Amino acid sequence: MSEKLLEVKDLHVSFKTYAGTSHAVRGVDFHLNQGETLAIVGESGCGKTVTSKAIMGLLPEDNTIIDKKSGSAILFHGENLLDYDEKQMTQIRGHRISMIFQDPMTSLNPTMKIGDQIMESILLHQKVTKAEAYRQAKEMLELVKIPNAEQRMKQYPFEFSGGMRQRAMIAVALACKPEILIADEPTTALDVTIQAQIMELIGSLQKELNMAVILVTHDLGVVASVADRIQVMYAGKIVERGTVDEIFYHSTHPYTRALLNSVPKIHSNNKDKLYSLKGTPPDLINPPTGCPFAARCEYGMKVCRQLPPEVISFSSSQECSCWLHHAKADTSVLPEGMIRSSEKRSVK
Repeated sequence: MSEKLLEVKDLHVSFKTYAGTSHAVRGVDFHLNQGETLAIVGESGCGKTVTSKAIMGLLPEDNTIIDKKSGSAILFHGENLLDYDEKQMTQIRGHRISMIFQDPMTSLNPTMKIGDQIMESILLHQKVTKAEAYRQAKEMLELVKIPNAEQRMKQYPFEFSGGMRQRAMIAVALACKPEILIADEPTTALDVTIQAQIMELIGSLQKELNMAVILVTHDLGVVASVADRIQVMYAGKIVERGTVDEIFYHSTHPYTRALLNSVPKIHSNNKDKLYSLKGTPPDLINPPTGCPFAARCEYGMKVCRQLPPEVISFSSSQECSCWLHHAKADTSVLPEGMIRSSEKRSVK
């Protein structure tokens, strides 16, 4: 778990729109170690999928701006993927880094049989015969626990249930046994039983293939038992990062707290009111000058709207960008457990 497979450094991604330039990702930094699971968590529109697609080189070229002049870099084994052309990315994409997309019904080709879609990746990246590619594709369907693999190879996506389509997507992504798997909302629109099965499947395949996994989701409940580290995104920025225990039991950012409060508790009774975070994320065509969460934060101060917050480090693994942890901030209004010991924190 010590070797860094992937490093994302100061990533800035913008999109040209009819209304102006939308700054979707604004200075994101993180790394991914060999064999670990990193969860990227946040509301819809916070930049999770854009970050994932930037790693894969799947953003549309005609209206996407990746600011390499500011130092944006995506290092895979020390090589900057932003400097690769399409031919070079084709050798990486689907072979060494793969992605499970959010909606398998629109990501799978409806005109191709499932077996052909898995074989396509194998034939592209491996020098094997069609017969060998067929054998490997069938083996992948069996690996992702799809019954009657021989028969399913000849069927189309519409003949699969939602859970089975998601398993087929996983088979396509893992066909070449990649080093990194990016799972973008892999359990969206699935019932809770199938969600648990899919997450368990990804976890078992990760151990079997010794993969690193980036899990993209808006649901903190999904990542609790599978992630090693969590980073919380809001308005294109990382606002907090830490281990699973640190985020779940010692979270320090109000937005992280809001996400945790939004998860229904098992001990709640049917008369308890579910927590709802009020307001909407900021317009990233005109991003705020201060903290992007200030307008929705119940503990917001004047400085929050005026200046971007400093990064406060609480441990070697936990960081938070919030003015509430500044030495001069009034912490008396904060809930118990949100403020960590002052001798443990340091300003970056």
